[in-house]
Amino acid sequence: MMPQPSASAESIVHRQAEAALRDAASYIRNRAGALRSEEIHAKGRNDFATQLDLDTEERLVEALGRILPGSRFLTEENTVEQAADPVAGGERWIIDPIDGTTNFMHGLPCYAISVALERDGVLAWGCVYELSREECFTAFAGGGTRLNGEAVSVSTCARLEDGLIGTGFPYGQPDWLQPYVNLVGQIQGRCHGIRRWGSAAVDLAYTACGRLDGYFEFKLNPWDCAAGVLLVREAGGQVWPLRGEGNPVYEGSLLSGTPGVFRDLRAMIDGCWEGEA
Repeated sequence: MMPQPSASAESIVHRQAEAALRDAASYIRNRAGALRSEEIHAKGRNDFATQLDLDTEERLVEALGRILPGSRFLTEENTVEQAADPVAGGERWIIDPIDGTTNFMHGLPCYAISVALERDGVLAWGCVYELSREECFTAFAGGGTRLNGEAVSVSTCARLEDGLIGTGFPYGQPDWLQPYVNLVGQIQGRCHGIRRWGSAAVDLAYTACGRLDGYFEFKLNPWDCAAGVLLVREAGGQVWPLRGEGNPVYEGSLLSGTPGVFRDLRAMIDGCWEGEA
């Protein structure tokens, strides 16, 4: 295991990394609205990247690499050599340059930059910067969660019947559609409502600050959720895979929420989900 940095050194890294995200957010805002059709690339069915995703990722990789020389990367757009597995004895940045690209392409106001820092395979710091509202959610291990510098926590909602729940629909998986719709319908019947923002990073950030009381989604990648997982946990919430007790960043499907809502959702999903988590 690598030596742990001092608290002051760690704080400097966090501030510099947050500054890198804010710089990337300014870069995105300055280029928003100028996107041309030839700058949109289809990666799969209903799965897109823009040239701005690629350019923003390159900026983040360069800036974060300067902050921690020798650190490795796991990124959505593969603009740098990938460290596919957690780095033993090292540090790894997990980056999604624009989470919610489809929203961004259509001019909808919910998309974010998501960056997490792993140290020895453990989440050490995370930031989700939602551009439309200029909201910066940050957390570090043992330090709580903050929104634009102010401490936040998950809501006090204690049961599903009183909760507002977030989710995302599994695109590119048509065989999942009917079981998923059935599951969403059953959950909808027991809560205040279900919302789908189109960005897993934002869903987790909103759960961390109490706007959502729970959130679940299937078929996620580490860059979609790594920062958000730390945000929710440091805000007092629960985050686990939909099945079992592994690492939700890498299991591909996760469930999060206040302790009570998490408990109720997990029991309900275990009882009625017909697909593969």
